[in-house]
Amino acid sequence: QTSEEILHHLQNIVDFGKHVMKQFFGENYVHHGEIIQLPLDFVRQLCLKIQPERPESRCDKDMDTLSGYAMCLPNLTRLQTYRFVEHRPILCIEIKPKCGFIPFSSHVSQEVKHKVCRYCMHQHLKVANGKWKRPSKYCPLDLFSGNKQRMHFALKSLLQEAQNNLKIFKNGELIYGCKDDQDCVSDWNELARHLKPFFFPSNGLVSGPHCTRTIVKELIHVITMALLSSTDACRAGDMKTVPISQGRSYCEASAFNKELIRNGKHKLESSGLPRGCLLYKTLQAQMLDMLDIEGLYPLYRRVEQYLEEFPEERSTLQIDGPYNEAFYEKLLDLSTEDDGTVAFALTKVQQYRIAMTAKDCSIMIALSPCLQDECSEQRPVVLTSKSRFTFSVSVLDLDLKPYESIPHQYKLDGKIVNYYLKNVQAKDDPVMSSLFTENEDCTLVLHKV
Repeated sequence: QTSEEILHHLQNIVDFGKHVMKQFFGENYVHHGEIIQLPLDFVRQLCLKIQPERPESRCDKDMDTLSGYAMCLPNLTRLQTYRFVEHRPILCIEIKPKCGFIPFSSHVSQEVKHKVCRYCMHQHLKVANGKWKRPSKYCPLDLFSGNKQRMHFALKSLLQEAQNNLKIFKNGELIYGCKDDQDCVSDWNELARHLKPFFFPSNGLVSGPHCTRTIVKELIHVITMALLSSTDACRAGDMKTVPISQGRSYCEASAFNKELIRNGKHKLESSGLPRGCLLYKTLQAQMLDMLDIEGLYPLYRRVEQYLEEFPEERSTLQIDGPYNEAFYEKLLDLSTEDDGTVAFALTKVQQYRIAMTAKDCSIMIALSPCLQDECSEQRPVVLTSKSRFTFSVSVLDLDLKPYESIPHQYKLDGKIVNYYLKNVQAKDDPVMSSLFTENEDCTLVLHKV
């Protein structure tokens, strides 16, 4: 790409954060950054310096050392909303929550998609492909439920099997999380050693497994309270909310759900999320995917056919930007009645791209211990049994998902569902599994048809 093309691309990213995602998430949560120019010699030296530190999976992506343009963004492992004493230790938890709802679209062709969430199904395909060694017990619907018991279970599952969905930083340095596709740091005792000064400043707590469990429990409590908090007074634009009640509030594959059923309970309580919290706003943006990829793909093909006939219309349709207020205004149409026009198809395609961006974003929770006399009403605070923290919550990875990635998403969706149906659901059918338990002789029960 030429320097001008790179500048244009970066400007699009900044504008998209400023004019679109800030409308969904709110002023305090989104940091869109700014474009700066750097001396090329500095960029080349930087590239050489960071290359050995990059994970193997990222080394095939080259750093731009030719244009001299870069984006300047805040370090989100630090407190953002409130300037605080810099020498204070800072803890930061990064969570990639993934998609928090089950498709409610009538275009869904496989019934399993109305029962099992995309994340839980995809886990099995990733394990089969060697991406991960074992499936995670984390289910996004538990985290997005607003029910503290379910949220605690989801966060504990993330801590047990972090994959690339959870990282913990101490003073900006990674202390817990997945360092590469197959190398997950899973030593809770080591994590507890790092966290003990935050949660138990005095030495009153003995070491050992009880200490580790207590510290991890405190960490989960703090993350939950921060996620349920609202640190942004502004409402998320003029967006009419998609009714969450349209979708099922639990996933049949969730380990929490299965545990309930094993204990003879068949109903999951869904407390619901406070409207001002970041999880609620994230879920609303995700639910702009109202048609599911199966209903969206024919509309994408309609836009494609139009562009084949009228390629000069691509800029008029704002497929590649500019991402301005006019672009945002078009996203507010939540109708699902197809009138057969290109305009309807394009609106749904753009809403889907926003939803995919929200499904893949990361939430950063930065925490710093504060004394009681330092905590004021202007600064949000979360309490634990022995400590108090001031905190900030931010969202990142908000680059708009490419228009061209839609065919890939359509194919991937088919692969995920087909693999799950063939290799998991048959073995995990609740009707069949109730007929026998593990390590017991199995009897095949035949019924007259």
